Amino acid sequence: MTERVWNYKATAGRVAGVDLTGFKVEATDGGIGKVDAHSDEVDDAYLVVDTGGWIFGKEVLLPADTVVSIDPEEEKVFLDLTRGQVKDAPEFRRDEHLDHPGYHRELGRYYDVGVPFGGGRPV
Repeated sequence: MTERVWNYKATAGRVAGVDLTGFKVEATDGGIGKVDAHSDEVDDAYLVVDTGGWIFGKEVLLPADTVVSIDPEEEKVFLDLTRGQVKDAPEFRRDEHLDHPGYHRELGRYYDVGVPFGGGRPV
């Protein structure tokens, strides 16, 4: 079921109304960039992360369920993904994919456990 990836985990510490724009984003094995935009919509919560020079400056769309915790004091978002999983995610083009349901389904499958795209997260 891919719908769950579009909501924050109750344990992530997401406080509604706190702007995450500019927060640093940390994968399990290092930093990947900064939050460029985000959504807190129920069943459509996500982060758009600018990876800067790390992956040739591309942006990635990360479903909210990939967030393990948020530290508002340090302005950091921690993921349960490796840098490789983020790098290998389906390509994100803001003008085409931000509100595209087909892309959201593909991305949801990629980040769901045991998916065919090779992403998946450990159980």
